[in-house]
Amino acid sequence: MAGALDMLEDRGLVLLVVAAPVEARAVLGALGARASCADQTWVPVPAAGRFEVVVSGVGKSAAAGATARFLDPERHAGVISLGVAGALPGSGLGLGAVVLGTRAVFADEGFETPEGFTDISTAGFPPGPEGGMGVACRPELNAALAPLSDASGVIATVSTCAGTDARASDVTARTGAIAEAMEGGAVGVSAARVGGGVWFSELRVISNTTGDRAGQRWDLSRALARLSETAGRL
Repeated sequence: MAGALDMLEDRGLVLLVVAAPVEARAVLGALGARASCADQTWVPVPAAGRFEVVVSGVGKSAAAGATARFLDPERHAGVISLGVAGALPGSGLGLGAVVLGTRAVFADEGFETPEGFTDISTAGFPPGPEGGMGVACRPELNAALAPLSDASGVIATVSTCAGTDARASDVTARTGAIAEAMEGGAVGVSAARVGGGVWFSELRVISNTTGDRAGQRWDLSRALARLSETAGRL
């Protein structure tokens, strides 16, 4: 069956970096690999002939380390940060929506001061490979992934998820993001530092809303089912 990433087949494999075992089970099952491999972190699993799936663990440090360890420009044409995400205020994203990142932006690296938050790029320490607080997703890769998605936009990479209305609004205002997750920016920066022209993108399924925890809406089962469907179309 034809997939969205047929255009990369001649260039090399695609590394799928998935944070949590529950996400990896959905992805591996869709790609015909053993779901039990999802319980092994930092072990690349071949899938569907043209993919490798690595379970990085949750968070930026785990994702950066796993990407840098296993991404090989001589073998891999692209890397995708793949999993679930939370919808930020004003995004209009429903539970189960597939979001394609245009840019992964670090949302909470910086300094909290009485005057407010100052990001580390403003202070002279940009984490993004081209300066600024983020890393752009590759347009050619996004063009191939676009038919799989319901919406596209900036995805914030956070260390602390937005469990209050104030934090969710702050992340949205500072980054322009429509969703938040915990790994994308780290995967993108690692790919850029590894070099070799590897294409990067981020693809997420909305599992929950953000804001005050008591008012959040969740449907993880639906998001994982959609994640599996999306991975099967890669």
